[in-house]
This record gives sequence, C-alpha cells and structure tokens, in this order.
Amino acid sequence: MSIHLAVKQKWAAGTKGEFKSSVGEKVYTVFNYTFFTLMGITTLFPFINLIAKSFSSEEAVISGRVGLLPVGFQFGTYGYVLQDAMFLNSLKISILLTFIGTLLSLLLTTMTAYPLSKVRLRGRKGLLLMFIFTMLFSGGLIPTYLLMSNLNLVNTLPVLFLPGMVNVFNMLILKNYFEGLPDSLEESAKLDGAGNIRILISIVLPLSMPVLATIALFFAVAFWNDYFASMIYITDPGLKPLQLYLKELFVASGGEFLKDNVDAALNTTPQSIQASSILLATIPILCVYPFLQKYFVKGVLVGSVKG
Repeated sequence: MSIHLAVKQKWAAGTKGEFKSSVGEKVYTVFNYTFFTLMGITTLFPFINLIAKSFSSEEAVISGRVGLLPVGFQFGTYGYVLQDAMFLNSLKISILLTFIGTLLSLLLTTMTAYPLSKVRLRGRKGLLLMFIFTMLFSGGLIPTYLLMSNLNLVNTLPVLFLPGMVNVFNMLILKNYFEGLPDSLEESAKLDGAGNIRILISIVLPLSMPVLATIALFFAVAFWNDYFASMIYITDPGLKPLQLYLKELFVASGGEFLKDNVDAALNTTPQSIQASSILLATIPILCVYPFLQKYFVKGVLVGSVKG
C-alpha cells in the first residue's frame, strides 16, 4: 500500500508541473525534432524539383535554371503524357495488376495465416519451418522463369502476381495477430454451432481490420512499384505495367521518345516528360495511402508482438 501511495503522490506532483524533465532530456528532444525535421525537408527536395521541372518551359529545363520553383510556367508536358497511348495503357495495366494482385494475395495470405495460428493444428511447426525456409531461400531466377514458361504464363498478366501471392513476412504478421485474439470468442461461436469458415468471416476478420488494411497496403505498394517481374516475363508492349514504362522512358533517348510527336518535340524536353510521367504515376497510390496509413502502427505493432 505504501508503494502504491508513493506512486500516486509522484503522479500527482507531475500533474501539477513539479515533475519536470532534466536539461539533458530537453536538449535531446530539441535535437531529435530539429534533426528529423531537416531530414524530412531534405528528402522532399528531389520531389519538389520534379514538380518544378514538369511545369517549367523547355528553355529553362535545358539551361538547368530550374530549382525548387517552376521557370516559364506551362502545362504542355502533362497534356502530352495524358495523350500518350502507351502511358495510359501501362497505367491501366498497373491499376488492374495492383487491384487483382492485392485482393487475391490478401485472400490467400489470410487463408494460410488463420490455420497456422491454431496450436491444435497437426504439423504446425513443420509447416511454419517450411514457409520460413522459402522466405530465406528461393529457387533462383532461372528455375523460376523456366517454371513460368512451362506453365505458359510468360507474356500474361497472371505471371506478374501469381508467384508472389503469399508473402511469408506478411503471413507471419497476420498469424501473430490472429494468435492475439481471445479464444473465448471462437469457443462461444462454436457453442452456437458456427464452423471454422463462419468464425473466420463473421468474427476474426471484422476484428482484424487494422492488420488486414496494413497488409493490403503492403501488397498494393509492392505490386504498384514492381518492375523487375515485368522486365523478366513481359515482352508484349500491351502488357507492360507503368513502372516498366517509366524504366524504359528513362533509358530511351530524347529523339526516340519524341519522334512520334513533332509538336511535343518542339515544346518539351525528355526531362520534363519524365518528371510529368513520374508525378502522374504516383497519384493513384497516393490516393490510397492516406486512407490506410492510420492502421500502420496499430496493425503492424500488434501483429509483431508475439513470435
């Protein structure tokens, strides 16, 4: 009782302003806020420069006079990019790939994580070791390509999401979250006659929305940013996603890129076209990110507490 009373008195003193931080703690806090604020501002400089180039005139971009503000304001580059059939087709492919891949990956990852979260599952430890082994070691690029080729998946859209539908790291986060849910909820549902599928859909998934939203965002960002898989498996121009389009845009020379549009070649530069394309490519994922960001801390931390 005496210890409890002392703690209460110390807390009360702190609420009255008598419990103050030391000088060292204040200096440390100010240093942290200053350092990370400057670091955040520094990371924004390249992005701001891209925005400035996308709105700047041809002469300003070529002469290197564009810094953090546009010089010779214009919208012509965005008009050119939005009229480019290859850009619009690649954007459509990326949106379709991200939507289908995220939906199927989340479904399959959930169906894998839920049984593995049950201690009563026979062979659970062996299955977990098998999944972790595949996370640490892979078959290699050439065997994977030969497998996709033998399955006739090369130059098809499924080849871009089927090989990575179950991410073991995401599955373990989801499994740990499921393990943290009270067993009494499932036991009560079983007493009412609910089966495993009904329990998963009606009880477990509604309680797991934070971690599901977090995992969905992980999958969406991964599918949206991936260009390596399409570079390996896709040669059909009509199936190239947006990131591969941007990669080819950066390695192409200015003459090649603007040769089909004389007006654009006279009024724009490859640098401004590249900047406009990058900015337009970030808009879809930026529209999704703010709605799911609030689940990051709650979903990831809770799902990673237990091992």
